[in-house]
Amino acid sequence: MADATVHFVEREIGGRTLRMETGKIAKLASGCVIVRYAESVVMCAAVRANPRPGLDFFPLQCDYRERMSAGGRFPGGFRKREGAPNEKEVLTMRMIDRPIRPLFPDGFIDEVQIQCWTMSHDGQNDTDVLACTGGSAALLLTDAPFQGPVATIRVGRILTDDGEQFVINPTHAQMEYSDLDLVLSGHSDGINMIEVGAAEVPEDAILSAIEYGYENGIKPILEMQIELMEKAGKSEKRDGESSLPPADIMDHVKSVAGEEMERCRRINGKHDRGDAVSELRKKVLDTHYTLPESGSYAEYREAEKRHAHAREAFRNLEKKTTRKLIVSDGIRADGRSFGEIRPLEIECGLFPRTHGSALFQRGETQGVLTCVLGTGRDEQIVDGLMPEYAKKFYLHYNFPPFCVGEAGRIMGPGRREIGHGALAERSLLAILPDVEDFPYTVRLVSDITESNGSSSMASVCGGCMAMMDAGVPIKATCAGISVGRFSDDTGKVVHVTDIIGEEDFFGDMDFKVCGTRNGITGIQLDLKARGLWFDEIKETFEQARIGRIEIIEKMEAVLAKPREELSEHAPRIIQVMIDPEKIGKLIGPGGKTIRSIQERTGANVDVDDDGTVTIASTDGKAGDAAKAEVEALGAEIKVGTIYEGKVVSTKDFGAFIELVPGTDGMCHISELDNGFVKSVSDVVAVGDTVKVKVIHVDDTGRIKLSRKALLEPEEGDDNADNGGRKRRRGKKNEDAVEAAS
Repeated sequence: MADATVHFVEREIGGRTLRMETGKIAKLASGCVIVRYAESVVMCAAVRANPRPGLDFFPLQCDYRERMSAGGRFPGGFRKREGAPNEKEVLTMRMIDRPIRPLFPDGFIDEVQIQCWTMSHDGQNDTDVLACTGGSAALLLTDAPFQGPVATIRVGRILTDDGEQFVINPTHAQMEYSDLDLVLSGHSDGINMIEVGAAEVPEDAILSAIEYGYENGIKPILEMQIELMEKAGKSEKRDGESSLPPADIMDHVKSVAGEEMERCRRINGKHDRGDAVSELRKKVLDTHYTLPESGSYAEYREAEKRHAHAREAFRNLEKKTTRKLIVSDGIRADGRSFGEIRPLEIECGLFPRTHGSALFQRGETQGVLTCVLGTGRDEQIVDGLMPEYAKKFYLHYNFPPFCVGEAGRIMGPGRREIGHGALAERSLLAILPDVEDFPYTVRLVSDITESNGSSSMASVCGGCMAMMDAGVPIKATCAGISVGRFSDDTGKVVHVTDIIGEEDFFGDMDFKVCGTRNGITGIQLDLKARGLWFDEIKETFEQARIGRIEIIEKMEAVLAKPREELSEHAPRIIQVMIDPEKIGKLIGPGGKTIRSIQERTGANVDVDDDGTVTIASTDGKAGDAAKAEVEALGAEIKVGTIYEGKVVSTKDFGAFIELVPGTDGMCHISELDNGFVKSVSDVVAVGDTVKVKVIHVDDTGRIKLSRKALLEPEEGDDNADNGGRKRRRGKKNEDAVEAAS
């Protein structure tokens, strides 16, 4: 008999049943939802707790973990236990956080945690978007003042007999044939998160995919969450204590600093403007909200509280002033017009020993990009619950403290670095050449050395230039630009191109769009406003397209196309196809043959199961030598072919010569030299290198060679007479050899 406290909702989404249930598992959590989609299952738990003392920000924690047991597998390594989150898990945590965080009221600082675990995975229906939706559903079951729900889906575009069709939550197999990977989050008031990786898809097609996903995926899933909340009777919410400053402090700070703040915010230059605002903040706090040096502890605590409120009120004043100057007066912090891009400085070939390098500077944002070319051995193997695959292109993004003039902790990449690197990576993926045409593994390293907004877009532009400098034959020039949004109390909205850090901090959104002249390759939308509708997204696309084309023209003025030749320090890759049945011969017993080729030539040799042999070497001669040996090993020995082989043994009747490693032929004594040969040792010895011609290959594969066929006939040699006797004498010896064999 089913437990009466279990509540569930079901609906068909994207051709499969989506089921959400609660009341059976994790009943001590504030809210827990089990999300099932086909045979993939995610458990999402949410907890709301009292705020930590002294906290002045919203401490939302979103965690997502893929348990290998969900796919019936063991973790790798010696510990056999899942460790730190991998890149996929970190990116999913960000996807859960970004649409949910803005839907809590300002001043809410209670502890909120969301944990999502993959409990079952069918290898086709990914659980990342299920966790994003499940986290929202679990939050709805708590008493937190979450202004949701939100729903998250994936949209693909697949070419069918009926033309291009959008697919909600495509399977892994379907995504293999999709030119679009769109992750979309939204609520009842529009879209509030977009992630896109695309193969130069036009803006209108992506807009159509967004509309399709919202109507056919997001809206029904939102209805399911509301229905589940009502069935479980969890609609009552509790606001909690707000950290917003009291109205009297807000008014007072505005009265004493309002005019001066407007003057400070009009100063051009990040440091000068920041210094002026800092001085004004210190003046206001020291003059009007000083902490007493005497008196009771209660009085000190009250003064300390008002001091903290005043600091927050000052930040709110700076935010409102920035918005007013942009929306009402049309004045941006650095004096640019709404569609103006900051001055660009682009340089290629910075470093002598790298395969490719570039500097890309836009205003006060600077990235130094380095490109490295490698072989198949340098591919990154990605192992998770989805089918294992190898990445031939990856981008690593670094954001050191000095790039913003600070001294901070020096540590490994955090969620932000991983997210920015992933955005730049998928934006450049679409312009890479086909593996068949360019078999190299490509790694880009983006070191941000100055930052004042849109460093991820600098990574896209600089990464494209570094690849062109390295000679990677990219399909098109790719650039990225960010568009911001500002609104005031009257509802007026303006959009600005190429936002700086303060505009990102004080604005409504950071809408990053990357692409070529032909279309979009990557998008990332971070939104602080409630939501966006399709008309505004369309307008943003057009503004970003204009800015993107302008940057592409500046990039191509520096380097119009990829360099014709690779760097002299980059490996040269040669590919040879051999019969798959001869792979074992190439490798040899215990890898002996392939190792000997690498040791003799100095080239690296790799072979795939389909017979593709990849040879890599920085020395062209070494690569050619390795290629010759591989081709010889893989080639079929044909009559008339000439080889330069090594004598490996001698007998009374002839010499055995190694044509290629693992393949010997026999040169009969009568074929060693012109005229009569009394002894084999008179002509060759073991270890000698001789040039021979294949004169016969029998049905069993035995090879007969001739050295004499490549020699000039001696004077007075009667080919008719002496040759006849030699052939007859040779025939007897050949028969003896065959009998001995």
